[in-house]
Amino acid sequence: MRVIHLIGGGDTGGAKTHVLNLLKELNRYIDARLVCFRKGEFSEDAENMGIPIDVIESGNPIVGLRELKKLIGNQKIDIIHCHGARGNLMGNLIKKYVHAPVVTTVHSDYRLDYLGRPVARLSYGTTNMLALRRVNYYIGVSDPMTDILIERDFPADRIYTIYNGIDFKTPIRTMSREEYFQSLQFPVEDGDVVAGIAARLSPVKDIPTLLRAMKLAAEQNPHLKLVVAGDGEDRQKLLDMAQDLGISQRVCFAGWVSDINSFYHAIDINLLTSISETFPYALTEGARMKRPTIASRVGGVPVLIDDGKNGFIFEPGNEAELAKHLVTLGSSQELRRKMGELLYEKASRDFSIDRMVEHQLEIYESILRRSARREEKKQAGLRDGTIVCGAYGHGNAGDDAILKSIIQSVKQIDEYMPITVLAKNTQSIKKRYRVNSVYTFNLFGMIRAMRHSHLYINGGGTLIQNATSYRSLWYYLFTLRMAKFLGNKVDMYGCGIGPVSGERNIRLVKRVLDRSVDTITLREKDSVQELKSFGVQKPDIILSSDPALILAPAPDEDARLYLERHGLSPDGKYLCFMLRTWYGFSERAQAFAACADYAFEVYGLKPVFLSLNIFHDTEAAKQVCGHMRNPAVILDDRAEPELLISVLAHMSAVISMRLHGLIFSSVSGVPLVGVSYDPKIGSFLDYLHCGTCLDLEDVTAEKLMQATDSAVSLIPEREQLKANANRLKSMERKNIEAVERLLRSETKQ
Repeated sequence: MRVIHLIGGGDTGGAKTHVLNLLKELNRYIDARLVCFRKGEFSEDAENMGIPIDVIESGNPIVGLRELKKLIGNQKIDIIHCHGARGNLMGNLIKKYVHAPVVTTVHSDYRLDYLGRPVARLSYGTTNMLALRRVNYYIGVSDPMTDILIERDFPADRIYTIYNGIDFKTPIRTMSREEYFQSLQFPVEDGDVVAGIAARLSPVKDIPTLLRAMKLAAEQNPHLKLVVAGDGEDRQKLLDMAQDLGISQRVCFAGWVSDINSFYHAIDINLLTSISETFPYALTEGARMKRPTIASRVGGVPVLIDDGKNGFIFEPGNEAELAKHLVTLGSSQELRRKMGELLYEKASRDFSIDRMVEHQLEIYESILRRSARREEKKQAGLRDGTIVCGAYGHGNAGDDAILKSIIQSVKQIDEYMPITVLAKNTQSIKKRYRVNSVYTFNLFGMIRAMRHSHLYINGGGTLIQNATSYRSLWYYLFTLRMAKFLGNKVDMYGCGIGPVSGERNIRLVKRVLDRSVDTITLREKDSVQELKSFGVQKPDIILSSDPALILAPAPDEDARLYLERHGLSPDGKYLCFMLRTWYGFSERAQAFAACADYAFEVYGLKPVFLSLNIFHDTEAAKQVCGHMRNPAVILDDRAEPELLISVLAHMSAVISMRLHGLIFSSVSGVPLVGVSYDPKIGSFLDYLHCGTCLDLEDVTAEKLMQATDSAVSLIPEREQLKANANRLKSMERKNIEAVERLLRSETKQ
């Protein structure tokens, strides 16, 4: 594989470290060459590190393009990898000549790169923003950087994430602490605690907050001192500020530091105070020297720093919070040692140069395969892509579980399949699943996607019904008809059917499904009977089970930490309620409260209320808790479905109005009581062959207590209950088998 890296050459800090370290290691595996458009420290360092480099010294992009073409000649380039504004511009100019995909690594928020420099921002910044839009693929240095790109409407399915890594293996030689501070002519005495920051002296690094915090902290601990390693346009302003604050004697502005390892070895506390970052090398370089870190909550900082465990995190600009952490670390050598050790352990495991290079090579392989696949489809004139439509983006954990399962299953068939989700909250879908998303009612966007896609999936849940809304039924029928009309194979995936009321609506359902749908997989037997009663005959109708059943639970350690965070012992005894607001619920809230008190007083089961949809379920839980004699806990913090499955495994029994509350619990064999506001609740429990079901309108305290007695009696039989769920999990495979058959039948554009 041959990759050419393009960069301006004036880069400093994290971007420089990332590119040089990456290229040095990449050349052990592939042919990676660097082209730099300025001669200077960057290019000299690259040469000294043995990196293959060419320098084109021209500020004129047209001249630079001509020289770049000469340099490349007839070489076959597999990937053009750009860094920074100049690299992005030249990558776009050369890509048609080279016929290779262009990827750019976004090292920082490009809107802040020229903060405080209006002319540069207008010229270089604008050029960069335009160039970025024409790049084929993107790499964000941290998940938050990737999220920023998604928020700004860069294509979510063409963005990768990588984290900076450094060498933890090679032994490092450093000056002694005394020698280093002598070289800076900065007096440090025994007992002094020196905090240090390595940063460019520019507004985005927010050194003023650090100086104000140092003044506050030094008032409580006079042994605190500060070294600022770096230079920039704000240097004089910061010197004056330190003087005005009366802390100039305890602050050293060291300028650019060439021996960064000696710097981190000499200090006691590592600092980062930026208002914007991706994943700064200052974190891992300090971690390599086992220095405890205090950092602002920006970018990927929380990925490495576990607040209060291996360091401290504060909100950007909050000097009081920063000062508090400085005093805490400054007052305890043992705490500094412990946090430094823990930070080193995590950083060396997860953020090494080896892991970064491995991930970069995986990204290159993915880009090449995706590009080749796209070209093959284009040359053959074949349609490509899958559209998934359902009740997504409404904050419901059950629907989230269905979507996650469908995406995972489609990716198992074809890892590089383009996926577009029709959803209410498109930003949330893009960030969580790294797929494209179109707003549910964006008709033109929907049609654009359907004109090129191969498969349309009406995904999971009970969408073909009008119990909640006639408009909902008509919408989903319309999308099915439109998808088929625009040339898609159409699949209804692990869904429920009904109830549908009204003869005209039933006839409409039959007509659309017979004309527009190729395959229907159903999650329980009652839905099969419902379709037969409608007279639907033409699609392949297959009994399967709910897609959410195949989601893998999160590690039990995560569930235990989640419970402890909410004041619950992971080994406690709990009765979990998953309720929702519905017609007639308020009149029965007191019955649920009586049941919760009964379970606590008779069986010692503490009531826990878990919200699968915080917009409806938390309100229902609060209504019930208002009638209770005993304390209860409400869990409503939008946990991921996999974590909820693991958390529910710690429950002794479950009473749920939520279908997916029952499904998540069944995976671990938890005894179940369903409260039905919709036939799907009873249908699932009947298909599962276990559990008690009560109709909401028939709920009384006595009936709930009897159902609780029955559930408690089944606690010793959890393994048998789990076996029932495993039977349904094996049936779920039929959902993806149906999709696989449809994807094999290629269709022309």
